[in-house]
Amino acid sequence: MKILAISGSPRKSGRTGIAARFLAKEYGVEVIDLSEGNIPLYNGEAYQSDLDNVLALRAKAKEADAIILLTPEYHSGMSGSLKNALDYLSSEQFHSKPVGLLAVAGGGKGGINALNNMRIVGRGVYANIIPKQLVLDPHCFDYDNDSLNKESAELVNGLYKELVMYVKMREYLYENEEAL
Repeated sequence: MKILAISGSPRKSGRTGIAARFLAKEYGVEVIDLSEGNIPLYNGEAYQSDLDNVLALRAKAKEADAIILLTPEYHSGMSGSLKNALDYLSSEQFHSKPVGLLAVAGGGKGGINALNNMRIVGRGVYANIIPKQLVLDPHCFDYDNDSLNKESAELVNGLYKELVMYVKMREYLYENEEAL
């Protein structure tokens, strides 16, 4: 099973990156780290479709059985870098594909608007955004070990398990399509 995480933080050292690295370490998830700055600003010009980094992003998203979108919440929405990357993608990469959402907030009541923002964009590309979603606040992280604390790791595990369940259901449906 191939699961791709797109880490939408533009920051090189931030909590969103910690969460993405946790997914890679614990579950073998491949991570596209948008803080590397490899995805140019989307402008809709045709030449952008042929850029190597855009082709790689599209190929990895299309080949994945599921995707986890991670973002910090900026001004009640997902990061600009994640939205920019998603603008390069379409239903070709996402149609009925299970997608998990994880927001990283500054504390208090943040994060939910970023989740809703990602959910809306997910509908626009025909993704199957799974019901379980997650917000991680600053207290959720084990900064000394570049990881999550035990309770937060269990929450992420729940998100991951639900995502895998949806992948298996999708596979079953495609294998038994004639029975539908």
